[in-house]
Amino acid sequence: MVRARHKLRIALTELIRKPMSFEIYRAPMRDHEQKQTAIGYLSEAWAEALHDGVDGDCLAQASLFAALAELVGTYGEDAVAKFVENLPARVRNGEFSVGLARQ
Repeated sequence: MVRARHKLRIALTELIRKPMSFEIYRAPMRDHEQKQTAIGYLSEAWAEALHDGVDGDCLAQASLFAALAELVGTYGEDAVAKFVENLPARVRNGEFSVGLARQ
């Protein structure tokens, strides 16, 4: 389990620090496009970790930790604490229930 977590940490670090190619100029992506691209990268890393035997719950907890640590580093603890205050209502509203039919 420790080895799998270490591999996941390395994979996430490589994903975040992946050097950009300067051979082709790319216009900056809009926020929505960046989020869609990020979800694609994270989905691939998630699938690979699951394939390597990392438990989904462990992945979820590690992902939440990494995400919150990044937000705290960017915006500070108070701003992130304020942001997460709204999470219970958003969870109950179904915002994170992927695949469920909305009525």
